[in-house]
Amino acid sequence: MARTDHQTMRRVLRREIAGTVGLLTDEHDFRAMRRYRSFTFDDHTTYLRQMEAVLKTRAAQGSHTALALFDPEEYAEFCTATGIDPEAPASRGRFTAELAALGPTIPYEGEPLTALLPALVGEAVRQATWEYATTLLTRLGPCATCGEDIGRAAFVRASALLARVLETAPPGAQHLVCSVAGPPETLVAVLHADADAHGTAEPDQAEALEFTSVLALGLATRSPGGLVIRVSAPDRPDRVHGWRLRAGHLQPLTASEVFDAYCTDIDTGDLIAPESGVDYRAAPDLADDDQEGRGHHH
Repeated sequence: MARTDHQTMRRVLRREIAGTVGLLTDEHDFRAMRRYRSFTFDDHTTYLRQMEAVLKTRAAQGSHTALALFDPEEYAEFCTATGIDPEAPASRGRFTAELAALGPTIPYEGEPLTALLPALVGEAVRQATWEYATTLLTRLGPCATCGEDIGRAAFVRASALLARVLETAPPGAQHLVCSVAGPPETLVAVLHADADAHGTAEPDQAEALEFTSVLALGLATRSPGGLVIRVSAPDRPDRVHGWRLRAGHLQPLTASEVFDAYCTDIDTGDLIAPESGVDYRAAPDLADDDQEGRGHHH
């Protein structure tokens, strides 16, 4: 009887222990891990199938599992920095624990891995974009003339501009994209929000932080780019409008400019047939507080 009670208590405790699984999401990373003898899988498809079976078993037992992106290059650097053996399975477990604490994760709730992998990669890209934009904003330092922190001021201004974009949009599901060009590559941030009948939108806070950081970088560095919002609501056409990011300002696009942007192939310049059920509108003026063009470029 005592043994049965102990087994029952242990099963209950196992259900209360959360775990994190580091996933090799693509063939390239999978091949990189095969250089370790202790990594016994030789086929990525089989690896994912077996991993999914383990995750389903844990879910059936009531255990919570988070998924993290396992990067072989970061793993090798981690092992070198900590002086642990990369061949040891325990080392992979220790690295995965670090991912759980510092890296992006998504919960596993029984979905097929094929559906979760793009979401996991997207989370990793989002965090990397935010960290990169934040690093560049920090490096801008203080204004040589007035002493104000350029990156912080740009972030405050970008926050206000984003709030105005959301406030001026009609009710519905809002999908925003901000792109900022510049070396070494273009940064792109995406934000989703649902506005109620009163126009109140509640965006995801992590997405909003990344979006604001990318927009702030474009404002502070005067890099070219743009911001587009698309609003979907039942029984009416999708509405699209946008702004051009130029010389540290968001300039509203006319309806024809928005139409041209959506109906032109960005790579070839060829015309694309317009979507049916889409209303291209002129963007409102956001009444930027920095209308004088100061922007710390005195």
